[in-house]
Amino acid sequence: MAEPKTKATSASVEEFLNKVEPEQKRADGFMLLELFKKVAGEKPVMWGPTMVGFGVYHYKSERSSQEGDWLRIGFSPRKSALTLYVLTGDQDAPLLKKLGKHKTGVGCLYIDKLADIDLNVLEDLVKASWEYMQKKYPNG
Repeated sequence: MAEPKTKATSASVEEFLNKVEPEQKRADGFMLLELFKKVAGEKPVMWGPTMVGFGVYHYKSERSSQEGDWLRIGFSPRKSALTLYVLTGDQDAPLLKKLGKHKTGVGCLYIDKLADIDLNVLEDLVKASWEYMQKKYPNG
């Protein structure tokens, strides 16, 4: 069985965020940290060297032999964009229409900077994703 390369680590989330460049991405990263902590009510954990995750669940891929643990919701303040791991499917569409400037990928939301979006809508989207993941994977 293949395991994912990215795993939870004991690295400090705050130390990671303090090193993010440019300064705007760092500030946005700390804002996302507070928003995600508020929604999840859990302690953040570093996943690999650049991802901040909240909660964990065990998955088994339907398309491959891959199986392992993964974050329920999370984000990464990358140079190209803020990457948020919060998309859960078609039910996200109404909120995405109201969010503001963004792009989407498989399970990911890409935002250049938080100033481009409505933070209240983002919070609703993160809440919806957290609740969806809690229902889909109640036992982790």
